[in-house]
Amino acid sequence: MGRILKPGRVVILLGGRFAGRKAVVVKSYEEGSNDRPYGHALVAGIDKYPRKVTKSMGKKKVAKRSTVRPFVKVQSFSHLLPTRLSVDIELNKDLVNKESLKNPTKKRQAVVSTKKELEARYKTGKNKWLFTKLRF
Repeated sequence: MGRILKPGRVVILLGGRFAGRKAVVVKSYEEGSNDRPYGHALVAGIDKYPRKVTKSMGKKKVAKRSTVRPFVKVQSFSHLLPTRLSVDIELNKDLVNKESLKNPTKKRQAVVSTKKELEARYKTGKNKWLFTKLRF
């Protein structure tokens, strides 16, 4: 069987605090690693989705409603549901990696860089499905 969870694949998290949230695979570890001897992936996802905006809203309100709260996390394959969609988001590999998640200040930098990238993608209007809340 081929690799399903390649970088760029959109997944839905099934367990934990971010269950039901959409995320993008940044890096996949098929064989596991020394600290995690099982298949896992580094994912960057959306914790708080942007809200609906209308023409009648002002610039301030549109800017506030267009914000995204992201997360960066290492998750086991058993807690990821792959979708058929892929996204070509270019995240900064120096900031968003497994080592940066161990240090709180570096993790914060990774989240901030992810937020900038996701908000830029949202404002261009690409990948609309990624930025809509799952209804369940």
